[in-house]
Amino acid sequence: MPSSDGTVHVIGAGLAGLAAAVRLCGTRNVIVHEATAVAGGRCRSYRDPVTGMLIDNGTHLVLSGNHAAIDYACTVGGERGLTGPDGAEFSFVDLANDRRWTVRISDGRFPWWVFDKRRRVPETRAADYLPLARLAWASGDKPLASVLDGDGPLYRRLIAPLLLAALNIEPLSGSARLAGTLVQETLAQGGKACRPLMARDGIGKVFVEPAIDYLRARGVTIVFEHVLHSLEFADGRVAQLVFGDGAIDLGPDDAVILAVPAYAAAAFVPGLRTPSAYRGIVNAHYHIAPPADAPLMLGVINGTSEWIFTFPERIAVTISDAGRLFDMPRAELAQQIWREVAQALHLPETLPPWQIVRERRATFAATPEENAKRPGAETQWPNLVLAGDWTATGLPATIESAVRSGNRAAELAGATKRAAA
Repeated sequence: MPSSDGTVHVIGAGLAGLAAAVRLCGTRNVIVHEATAVAGGRCRSYRDPVTGMLIDNGTHLVLSGNHAAIDYACTVGGERGLTGPDGAEFSFVDLANDRRWTVRISDGRFPWWVFDKRRRVPETRAADYLPLARLAWASGDKPLASVLDGDGPLYRRLIAPLLLAALNIEPLSGSARLAGTLVQETLAQGGKACRPLMARDGIGKVFVEPAIDYLRARGVTIVFEHVLHSLEFADGRVAQLVFGDGAIDLGPDDAVILAVPAYAAAAFVPGLRTPSAYRGIVNAHYHIAPPADAPLMLGVINGTSEWIFTFPERIAVTISDAGRLFDMPRAELAQQIWREVAQALHLPETLPPWQIVRERRATFAATPEENAKRPGAETQWPNLVLAGDWTATGLPATIESAVRSGNRAAELAGATKRAAA
């Protein structure tokens, strides 16, 4: 039966769908439909039966300048789970020669840090950082290689590791527009926007579990294992949601937020153009206490590993754009990564209990071509709105992008009833 009070149906309880529901609850009736048995999508924590650890399906990071993500965490009460260094610090080790350094970005918008050789990248000069300004304000979209020189210590020791993690693609083939937006919102704002924040006790305890509690406490219905089979269209709008257990007819004030992966949205929505190329991520988790003096995160140069994260009783490693590693035997990969961790953190080479998590379609490929395929939140059907980090948020596929997309979808869906009236 059609709902008579104007319901927003959120399809998908990933971070974009949860953000949309959080923004809408209290102003509209909301129902969240999730196809699986758990919320969070690619941003969740779970108890690994092999190691007994609570691990994330990926080691997710936010920066202090990611205002949408942090505001969302504060709203649902999960912000206390975020931790990081006192300032905007990024430590690195070069496995080829065991050289170590820490980049310390000054707080203000004027980049004092690039004039201090104790704070900037070793063997760089202040003038070497000028191309970052060119990147931040580059016109149009083009491969990063046309804007930045992919050589020299600044690129190898700072820019490449940061952009590889953010774009999840070999940086020089990535979108200069997306990279430029990242620079505008982080480095260009100073260290106050660049402090790295990690979920000490799991990403789920920051962004997912508190959101579920928040929504339920405000009367939002969340239905798990509710698989959407199709959207039925009539008279220029979405008229019906067809699930495995039946159909829901939509009333004139109802709206739908489709917060599913790009490939799923393309299957549901006729003629929808979405990114179609993807990049994978490999995460390794080791059940061992890190050294007391280990940094919370450590960038790795000249290794398979890219970032090492230390948590209580656990060490995690993230490798972006990792398609080359997906066919490698899991035990061999775990051992190879651990040898690098042991070298970087001065630990024994004996392999501790481990788990490898491989996400083949972790993000869309952040090239200029794929970025151009990202649709906006609005569709030709006035009661259908899109959400997801693959939509046109102006950012690569990050937590911040997902939350912004959910906020935008909520704004549009919340206006549906007023427009219909």
